[in-house]
Amino acid sequence: MLTGIAIGGAAALSLGAVAGYQALKGPEYAEVLQVVAVKETIKTPEKVCHDIQVTHKRAVKDENRIAGTVVGGLLGGVLGNQVGGGNGKKLATVAGAAGGAYAGNQVQKNMQDGDTYTSTKQRCVTETKSHEKTVGYDVQYRLDGKTAMIRMDAPPASDRIPVKDGQLQLANAAVTPKFAN
Repeated sequence: MLTGIAIGGAAALSLGAVAGYQALKGPEYAEVLQVVAVKETIKTPEKVCHDIQVTHKRAVKDENRIAGTVVGGLLGGVLGNQVGGGNGKKLATVAGAAGGAYAGNQVQKNMQDGDTYTSTKQRCVTETKSHEKTVGYDVQYRLDGKTAMIRMDAPPASDRIPVKDGQLQLANAAVTPKFAN
């Protein structure tokens, strides 16, 4: 019986020593409270081009429209000559030539104004495209009753971060300490 008491007492002392060591050693993990992705907006100028149809007016060879005026005058004179007799015929011929010249001039003007062709041209503008890029993760954690924050390149793998000698153990992660509380 004495032996049992001695063994029981030794076991209780051992468990107490281990518990005391654990309390002095500190926690093995920090509890992850929140993970927030930190994003940055990247703006990139980009050239955007479109083909458009452009209508051009053809070059005018007879700017004064002499051909239309002459042809119209001749036709008007011939038609005016068909009207009346004597001096009236002469007057009708002159009036027909004048009216025909004016009409021929206007017909040629309308034809020149409508003489167009279409070509394709490329028009370009610079547009700004934007997209978001994740630049890190703000991780809020609790260790020894205190809340703190660090920035990591990648989110933690679980809801606990290993701790050794009071320091977070972060394998292959860039860390920027930020303290809250």
